[in-house]
Amino acid sequence: MNYEGVAISGYGETEYHKKNPKGQLFYITESVRRAINSAGLKPDDIDGLAVTSFQLPPDNVTTVAENLGMKINWAFQGLYGGASPIIGVLDAIKAIQSGVAKAVVCVAADSFNVEDHMDAMGNFNGTVRDYMSPYGFGGPNGMFGLVQQRHMYEFGTTREQLGKLAVTQRQHASLNPNALLRDPMTMEDYLNARIIADPIRLYDCVMPCGGGGAVVITTEELAKNSSKSIKILSGGRNHNAKPNEVINLECGWVDYQQEMFSEAGVTHEDLDLIHLYDDYPIMELIQLEDLGFCKKGEGGSFIDNKDFSITGDLPLNTGGGQLSCGQSGAGGGIIGLVEVVRQLMHEGGERQVENARLGLASGFGMVTYGHGLSTSAIILSN
Repeated sequence: MNYEGVAISGYGETEYHKKNPKGQLFYITESVRRAINSAGLKPDDIDGLAVTSFQLPPDNVTTVAENLGMKINWAFQGLYGGASPIIGVLDAIKAIQSGVAKAVVCVAADSFNVEDHMDAMGNFNGTVRDYMSPYGFGGPNGMFGLVQQRHMYEFGTTREQLGKLAVTQRQHASLNPNALLRDPMTMEDYLNARIIADPIRLYDCVMPCGGGGAVVITTEELAKNSSKSIKILSGGRNHNAKPNEVINLECGWVDYQQEMFSEAGVTHEDLDLIHLYDDYPIMELIQLEDLGFCKKGEGGSFIDNKDFSITGDLPLNTGGGQLSCGQSGAGGGIIGLVEVVRQLMHEGGERQVENARLGLASGFGMVTYGHGLSTSAIILSN
């Protein structure tokens, strides 16, 4: 795929709220407003809109455009869970290159509390609704408990290795004023937390919240309005990559990661930071394997030997990720993309990765029994 002539020229993120979240349309509107301002554009400059939100129906992307007062030529509605926002960006690139649009806002947001989250997960898709929810399946925690159990059994992965990811991200969150979970967390805290769905414990799980984020993709000409802009080097996506497997330990990233890095003209070692979709630490480990940072089954030892801190050799989820910021429903699919853009624009504040120039963000979504059906990833440069 050709990525020439297009840039990410701005980003926006709302405040996150655990208790008494604001309405869903507030989070969408505020994310869009902040992103447009960041890009140095006016609302009338925007002629494309991509929206991902679990709470959107019965509305859709066109009614969101109506609420925002936008006249748009191109529209995208994310239907792939947490993989959707990056897929929306990749599709927006084609729209801009073809001349259908000049400036697209990709936004993802929801207004969740625990009750809303559980209701949404129980009706997430037909498989979950008809064959799992009626039998008390335990939600995503129960399903990813099976994934973690199998990875630990097959490859000897330990909870200490997974805990290193969660503890490091909490350290990053302490530097992020927008993170909902900022108190220090030790390895002992992680290991001794109460069981949710064995072997998954409390700090393996995300906390539902309200919030959202957005990025603006424009022509390179319009990107000149931005004080900084980010180049898109490559990306990938797929769906149902392992159709005959249950309890997947290998997901769709493995099918396109080599081509993605080759197309970007960079190696894994060149990356200055990564943001992996972190609904659970076990899925971060699986992404490290499937995205080619290490071989399948070696994710645990790779974690042992890497420093994922902001000043380390592979800074990971530098804002704290969903595990410490909270999961704002579909907004969980854009939190990483926004953070990588922020870092590459050198606007990370206390958590800024020094001299960051290359970053990767990933997405994951549409969970059914034992696995997610959709994956996405993108490599960006300043």
